[in-house]
Amino acid sequence: MNLHELRPAAGARKKPTRKGQGPGSGLGKTAGRGHKGQKSRSGGGVRPGFEGGQMPLQRRLPKRGFYNRFGKEIIAINVEQLNRFDDGTTVTPETLLAARVIRKKGDGVKILGEGNLEKSLTVQAQAFSKSAEEKITAAGGKAEVI
Repeated sequence: MNLHELRPAAGARKKPTRKGQGPGSGLGKTAGRGHKGQKSRSGGGVRPGFEGGQMPLQRRLPKRGFYNRFGKEIIAINVEQLNRFDDGTTVTPETLLAARVIRKKGDGVKILGEGNLEKSLTVQAQAFSKSAEEKITAAGGKAEVI
């Protein structure tokens, strides 16, 4: 078999119907558009979403929510996730990123108090929950706001 001998499977290709090519084609004269009217003209028809003057569905439905342009994206992690670091380590958002605890720094990192902390760490983050701060200090570490 050569490249010039390749042919599509029988029935795989169908020729498009040519409209307006005489009465024998079955779609001659008006080409399936009917007589007169907006939809029979070239460029005729209504815009997407137009419902003939009735209030369109998009405008009938209530709108909800908004996008806060000034909102901050705070990445939250729990204290139990800090157990992977060695004793005495200074944990910063950069070290969390390097250890793949977080995927991105966002606008800041907040440490939450879920779980237990068994290691003594110096944790530097933008925010701490009260319980997280208590657990870090109870384990012999320090919670520093940066």
